[in-house]
Amino acid sequence: MFFNIIYYFMKKSPVIGGFGMSLENINNKIQFNKENLKTIYLAGGCFWGVETYISRILGVYETEVGYANGNTKNPTYEEVCNFDTKHAECVKVTYSPDFISLKELLEEFFKIIDPIAINRQGPDIGTQYRTGIYYTDIRDKQIAEMFIKEKQLNYSKKIAVEVMPLTYFYPAETYHQKYLEKNPNGYCHVDLSKLPEIDESLEKLKIKENIRKLDPTEYEVTQNSATEIPFSGKYNDFNEKGLYVDVVSGEPLFTSHDKFNSGCGWPSFSKPISEDNIKKIKDTSHNMIRTEVKSKKADSHLGHVFDDGPSELGGMRYCINSAALKFIAFEDLEKEGYGEYIKYFEK
Repeated sequence: MFFNIIYYFMKKSPVIGGFGMSLENINNKIQFNKENLKTIYLAGGCFWGVETYISRILGVYETEVGYANGNTKNPTYEEVCNFDTKHAECVKVTYSPDFISLKELLEEFFKIIDPIAINRQGPDIGTQYRTGIYYTDIRDKQIAEMFIKEKQLNYSKKIAVEVMPLTYFYPAETYHQKYLEKNPNGYCHVDLSKLPEIDESLEKLKIKENIRKLDPTEYEVTQNSATEIPFSGKYNDFNEKGLYVDVVSGEPLFTSHDKFNSGCGWPSFSKPISEDNIKKIKDTSHNMIRTEVKSKKADSHLGHVFDDGPSELGGMRYCINSAALKFIAFEDLEKEGYGEYIKYFEK
C-alpha cells in the first residue's frame, strides 16, 4: 500500500515519464459506420499510456478509461490504488471491424504489455495493474482464447493475461480521460514509438477503402483466397505491353515482359517484378501442398507458384488470378505514377 500511495503522487506529476510529443490520430480521418461498431475492454497497466496507444490504432472509434471487474461500486482512483477493490485499470475500446479485427487489435495490445507479468506492468505494481481482456460478446471469448493459445507458443512461462466476461466497468474521473493529450509530459509506461507511422496507417486506410470497392469476384479472390474459373479471367488471353499491379493496393507485381501462355487457364508469369513485393506461403488446402503467392502490402491472395514453367524462362510459373490484378498500359505508366518502372521494358 505504501508503494501505491507514493506512486499515486508520482503519477500525478506532469514531469514524470515524458510523453513529450504530438501524435496525430489517424482515426480522425475516418468516417465510421456507427451501426457496425464493437467493444472490448483491455487492461494493460496504467491506463493513461494504454489509452493513448490504443486510441491511435487504425479503426478505433473511441476509448474511455475506467475500472473493471472489481468488487466495489463506483470506485475512485485513490480507492483503486490504495485498497483491495480488485478493480483493474482498464480501457474501453470501441472499434470498427470494417478497419480492424479483434485479433489485429489484440496484436497491437500485446506490443505494449508484458503478458507474463502478474499484477505488474512497467514499474507499476498491484492488482489494478494486472492484464486482462474482458468481453461482452461471447463470440469474442473464443477469439481471445485462441489468440492467447497461439501467443503462448512464444513464451516458456504461462501468459498471465486473463480472459473473462466483463462484470463491471466504471468510467474513471474526468481528469484521467485523454490524460496524456491534456498533459503531454505526463507519466507513461508504454513505449509510444511502437505506434505505426502515420504514413503506414494512411496506406492501410487506403487499402481498407479499396477493398470495399472490389467487385464480388475480386473480393473473394483477394480476401478469401478463392480461385476464378479457368479461362474466365480478363488477363488470361491478354498480351498488351504494360505492368500488372495488385488490384487492392496498386503494388507493382508483374510485367508483360515476363508473361507467357502456359495453357493452364490463368495468367502465367515467369517471375515477379520484385521478390520484395510478394510473400510465399505454404498452402495445404484441398489436400494438396502448394506455395501460395500474396502481395506484401495488402496481403492480397494472388494465386500460386509452381516449378513447371519453361526452363528458358527460369523454370517457374506464377499462376495468378486476373481478379487480383489491375493492368497499367505501358504508355500510361508515367501519368499513373509508375514512371520508375519504364526501365523494366527496355530489355
